[in-house]
This record gives sequence, C-alpha cells and structure tokens, in this order.
Amino acid sequence: MEMQPPPTAMQGRRSPRPLEESIESWLPISSSRNAKWWYSAFHNVTAMVGAGVLSLPYAMSQLGWEVGVTVLVLLWAITLYTLWQMVEMHECVPGKRFDRYHELGQHAFGERLGLWIVVPQQLVVEVGVNIVYMVTGGTSLKKFHDTVCGDSCTDIKLTYFIMIFASCHFVLSQLPSFHSISGVSLAAAVMSLCYSTIAWVASAHKGRSPDVHYGLRATTAPGKVFGFFGALGDVAFAYAGHNVVLEIQATIPSTPERPSKKPMWKGAIVAYAIVAACYFPASLVGYWAFGNQVNDNVLVSLSKPKWLIALANMMVVVHVIGSYQIFAMPVFDMIEAVLVMKFRFRPSLMLRLISRSAYVGFTMFIAITFPFFGALLSFFGGFAFAPTTYFLPCIMWLRIYKPKTFSVSWFTNWICIVLGVMLMVLSPIGGLRQIIFNAKTYNFYQ
Repeated sequence: MEMQPPPTAMQGRRSPRPLEESIESWLPISSSRNAKWWYSAFHNVTAMVGAGVLSLPYAMSQLGWEVGVTVLVLLWAITLYTLWQMVEMHECVPGKRFDRYHELGQHAFGERLGLWIVVPQQLVVEVGVNIVYMVTGGTSLKKFHDTVCGDSCTDIKLTYFIMIFASCHFVLSQLPSFHSISGVSLAAAVMSLCYSTIAWVASAHKGRSPDVHYGLRATTAPGKVFGFFGALGDVAFAYAGHNVVLEIQATIPSTPERPSKKPMWKGAIVAYAIVAACYFPASLVGYWAFGNQVNDNVLVSLSKPKWLIALANMMVVVHVIGSYQIFAMPVFDMIEAVLVMKFRFRPSLMLRLISRSAYVGFTMFIAITFPFFGALLSFFGGFAFAPTTYFLPCIMWLRIYKPKTFSVSWFTNWICIVLGVMLMVLSPIGGLRQIIFNAKTYNFYQ
C-alpha cells in the first residue's frame, strides 16, 4: 500500500490527521486557546499603535489640516470595518477555524492560489515591520542615551543601539506560543498609550510658537506631490495590524454557543477606542504646536523637559519590544511549520532556538544596513500593508459570502477595494523617493 506524502508546510488543514494535530498543538499560533476578550484588546493595541503614531504630525504637515483630518478618520473607519470582516470570517465554515491569514486565503481563493496571494504579502508585512521596529528601538535607545547624557558622553553609533535592542529578542523569541507573550504585549500596549499621551501633552504644554506655519511642508510642486504620497504611507502604516488578527483570535476558545468572534470583537472595539485616543490627539496637537517644521518623529521635535522626553523614548523601546514579538510570532509559526511538516525536522527546543535566533539576526542585520526610519514607514506602509489591511479582506468577503450585486455590502466592499488599491499604488512612491535621497548621502554601518 502506497504511503501518503506528508502535508506541505502550509496546506489547508481541512481533515487533520493525528500527526497534523500533534504538530498543530506544538506550533506557536494554535498551541494555546485560553485567552479572554481583553487579550484581544491589548494584542490589537500592541499590533496597531506602533511608533507610527509619532510620525503622524509629520504626515499632517504634508497633507494639511483638511486633507490630513479626512485621511486619519477615513482610514480609521475603513480598517475597523475590514477588521470586523476578518473576525467574522475566522469561523465562516461551521466547525472549522481559520487560525492563520493564509488558511483563510486558501478557503477564499483555493489551496495553491490562496498561498501565493497571501503568504508573500504577509511575510513582507511582518518581516518589514520587524525590521522597522529594530530601527525604531535602536533610534529610541540612542535618543534616550543622548538626552540623559547631553554633551558629557561619548557619541555612540546607531548600529550599536540596534544591536543592544536586538539582544533582548534573542531571549524573548524563545517564548513558545502566541499566548505566552501576553505579558510582554500588555506592557507594550500600556507603554504605547503612555508615550502617545506624553507626545501630545508635551506638545500642548509647549504651546504654539509665534512662527509656526501650517502650509504644506514642501515648497515645490513635485515635493508636495511626493510628500502627499509618503504621508499616505505613514498613515497606512499607523493603522495596519490586520496581519495578526486571525492569529490573535486563534488564542481565544470557541464553542457553538459562544463563538470566538464575540470576545474577539469586544476586544477589538476597545482597542480601536484606544487607537483613536492615541492617534487623533497626537497628530492634531503635534501639528498644531510645530506646524510644517515638525520632525518625522515628534519626540525629536520636543527637547524639554529632558526627563520626560527620555522617559517617552524608553516607553517606545518597551512598546516596540512587544510589537516585534507580536509580528514575529506568525513568522515563527510559518518557519517551524515548513521545517517540521516539509523537511521532517523533529519538533524540539533546539529547532526553535536555531530558527528563531537566525530570524532575529537577519532582521537586525537589515535594520543596521538600512536605518531610514521615516522613509521605511512610508514605503512599507503602502506597498505591503494596503493589500492585507485595506482591500484583501474585502475581496475575501465578496468571494466567501457573495453579497447581492449593488447591495450596501457590495458597494462598501468595492469602495474599500478601490481606495486600498489607490493607496497601494501611490503611497510607496514618496517613501521610495526619500530612501533614494537618503541613500545618496548615507555611509553604511555608521
């Protein structure tokens, strides 16, 4: 009798075999389902309220008051809608849970096509975020050091601060499952709310300077156009946490009487209220205080009081430590699934130690090589986040639920798809232009 071949690394798990079930219970996403609704709240806050909030005043300076406020509110509403869709689709087939983004993609588009559509985009997003957070963590550590020391300390290269930031991830990445990083994620969520509040309260306390201007930052027509594109990428990055939504929901228990979507959505609503409390005051007050001269990290524009700025930068460090782990865990899940289910490695601590350490080392190396913080936000914000956050959930919804043509649901989804595609096409242009400008004068490993 011919033996059945082992399942490929990320095949749809429609009829799990005993071997697959044992592997599922070992993989980091599906090994624990004990989370409560508030886990959904702080995991989503940690995933979404990243250091991107600190670039929102800068984005406002490239958009202006009217367009800036419209973009902030519109993208907040669109991403709340698409997040609700993903929560609903997690158990759109009775008795089955789509614990991973690519599994939902396989259900919507087919086994092979679903993998090719979702996995490359999801990996670009999650690996890209981890690289950006390496840069953010190192930059904030350097700012903390420079603020505390002033002129009395020897200048230390950003490269070394990125390496210091990466060192903790070689340890934290060994936590076995998504559920096991809950404490780190909670601390990160609290820190995100704290440093966002510090950013706008300190800006309000500083007040509006007499020479503040609210015209667009750029003075030339090409500069204004490219600045607009880059600002769209900044805002897109700030709202994008959908790549880990299904993985977060996978940690919540589910029964026919109480499906996981109920506690998950409750937590998501709380998370989006916190997002609004972080984003809108920080972007509006920061732009009001500094106008079109605001830095691409509003904390850099604030120089006093020193102790408060130092504290805020250390809060950013704590937050991006948690955010890095949130976005890295699905990548660990994919890597370990490939190694165990395709290459037949035995599930073990040594396998995790080597594979996860190699991944952390890779993201550290790329961050050290290309530490263009503001430009990276713009580029990854549009190119990678727009599909997986703004329109791919809508396409899946149309394929799975097939709403009646010209119905409210049909129109709503197509509007989101059109806006999301425009965002994907336009926003990376400004970020790529800025990366090219930075690369002209940048010395590697400085």
